[in-house]
This record gives sequence, structure tokens and C-alpha cells, in this order.
Amino acid sequence: MPIFRYQAEDASNKVRKGIIVGLSESEVNAKLKQKELNTLALTDVTNAWNIRLLKFFKRIRAKDIVVFARQFSVMIAANVPVVESLLVLVDQTNNLTFKNMIAEIAFEVDSGAFLSDAFRKRPKVFSEFFVNIIRSGETSGKLDEVLNYLADEMEKNYDMMAKIRGAMIYPIFITTGLIAVAIVLMVYVIPNLTNVLLETNMVLPLSTRIVIGLSGFLQNYILLIIVLSFGLGFLLRAYVRTYGGRRRIDLIKLRLPIFGRLFKYIYLMRFTRSLSTLLKGGVTITRALEITADVVGNTIYRELILDTLQAINDGNPLAMVMEASRDVPKMVPQMIAVGERTGRLDSVLDRITSFYGREVNNILENLTNLMEPVIIVVMGIGVGIMVAAVILPMYNLASQM
Repeated sequence: MPIFRYQAEDASNKVRKGIIVGLSESEVNAKLKQKELNTLALTDVTNAWNIRLLKFFKRIRAKDIVVFARQFSVMIAANVPVVESLLVLVDQTNNLTFKNMIAEIAFEVDSGAFLSDAFRKRPKVFSEFFVNIIRSGETSGKLDEVLNYLADEMEKNYDMMAKIRGAMIYPIFITTGLIAVAIVLMVYVIPNLTNVLLETNMVLPLSTRIVIGLSGFLQNYILLIIVLSFGLGFLLRAYVRTYGGRRRIDLIKLRLPIFGRLFKYIYLMRFTRSLSTLLKGGVTITRALEITADVVGNTIYRELILDTLQAINDGNPLAMVMEASRDVPKMVPQMIAVGERTGRLDSVLDRITSFYGREVNNILENLTNLMEPVIIVVMGIGVGIMVAAVILPMYNLASQM
């Protein structure tokens, strides 16, 4: 979709500048006229280097899609036509890359394509989960309802991930800062202090000798350590991209102390929330399980869901495979079995999601409260080691002089 930079004059003769997308100059002029702007200059900047650079760095974030889903659902619920809704969202979207994409989708739908097919052409932005919810709404004629389900669940999932990231920012920031300070001390500060101690030929305590040895090692091999760290990171990334590597990492995540329970609850929430949303949207149970297996985000649970799908195809109940898994709490298959018998599986899945949502919030809150004293203790130990290794010998040396 072409991108234009415009200069226009408003009703008060004030010059406005901006960027707008449109199929042609005439269409852009019409858009500006609808906004009561008189076009002064219009330039096609689609291939300009700064626009390409802006589109490269301005990636489409999860928040952009969440906001789009909510605004789109509100407009469809207000009986605004699909194409008109998309065109309005083009003007309301600040992300240039996403703005251009929505304009292309609006053009394709206006040309006769199904909305779900237009989304499916952009799998890097719109997942199979998103596409199938839209398709079910188109098929059933309840696009407004399924869009509302979709927006609600995307917002809940985004909020949960934001809480997790927020809880991890503080310890990661402090830990990174401590490591950086320790490296600077070891490479630049400690050598100058220890030279004084070594020149005295005094007997140094074990802690001091360890710090001096570590400082000398870092001074001599710091570049090698950096290169090896990047190399190991690259190899680990390549290993994780293989199925076996990914499965091993996913299994380790579930077996970690404390954090393993957190990961387990997050994946269970993702499974029950996605399955419930798809079922509410009218997607069949087999297709819903196929999609959920791809969006759950863990290889162990993906295999479990696919095994469940195979069991259903063989005529067995949904909860049968889960009952035998150590990675699924007994409450989950029991409640799912009740939902199957009563025909209220979607509402039961919602209850499971709410329960584990509260559990995740409690774990995150406890971890956040626990991190502060742990970090303080670690800092205290680090300071104590430095004092015992460097400051005390220097103090003893000064007292002997």
C-alpha cells in the first residue's frame, strides 16, 4: 500500500503535516478532504530510505494487536461495516507498519476477500488462533460476538505476560548491575589495590588470594570469556531451535523449583483460555485442540494436547490423557470431565483459567516480595567478601605502619 507525506491547510489556515496511506493520490486527497484539510503538497514516500528504516525498527508489537482487536470489536458491535471499520482503524493506528498492513487488509476485503483469509496471509502478525476465531465469526454470522471474546482473551493474556515481565525486570536489572560492577572492580579497581598488598610480602588470607587470582584471570582472559559467552549463546540458540532441544528446555522449565510451578500454571491458563475462546467462537473441539496445541508455547503440553486429540478421534473423553499426566493437576481433568457431562465445557474452562490466574498472581507477588531480601543478602555477601579480601588486609597493613 503506497505511503504519502502530505502538507495540508485546515479550516483556520494552519498548515498540517503528516503521513497517510492510500491506493492513489486521488484517494488520499479524498481522505484529507473528509478531514476538512485542503491539500497543499503530496509526495509518495513509500520507497524513501527513512520510511523503510522506520518500518524496519517500528515492528508490530503484541500491544498493537491487542488494541486493534478491542477497537475492531467495538466498531463491529456498533454495526459499522467491516471495511469502514478497518479504514477508521488505519487513521487511529500510530504504528506505520501496522497502519499500512490494515490498509492492505481493508483493500483486500473491499475487493471481495474473506476477512479471515486476509489475516491468514500475514501469519507473522496474526496467529492461527486469531484467524480461526475470525473465520468462525464469519461462518456463524456472529463476528461481533467472537471479536469480543477474542479481544477479552487477548487483553487478559497480554496483562498476564506484562505482569510476569514486570516482576522479572527488577531482579534482572539488579543482577545485571551487580555483575557489571563486579567485573569493573575485578578488572580495574582490585589490581591497583592488590599491588600494594603484594609489594609488602605479607601473608595474605585465603579470601584475598582467591580475589587476586580471579582478578588476574579476568584481566588476562576477559576477551576470551566474552567470545566464549557469545559462542555458547549462539550454540544454545541453535540447539533450542531443534525439536529435541526445545523439548529438553521445556521439560527443564517445568521441573525447576518454584518457577516450574509458575510455568506450569501459565501453560495451563493458556490452554484452557484458548480452548474456551475457540469453543465459544463455534470452532469444533478437534480443530480447537489443533490450534491450542500450537499456541500453548510448550512442547510437553503440545504433545499432551495432540495425544488428547488422538484419544478424542478414537472415541475417548477429553480428560482421559490428562488424567495420566504428571504435568496436569488432578483438578483439571476432573473439572473437564464434569464440563463434558453437563455440556458446559467452555464455562468450566473459564473457571479453571480464573483459578490458575489467581495462582499465577499469588506466585508472582510472593516472588516479587522474596526477591528484594534475597538481592539484599547477595549484595551483603558480595560486600562482605570484598571487605574480607581487600579492605581488612589493607587496614591491617596501615595499622602496622
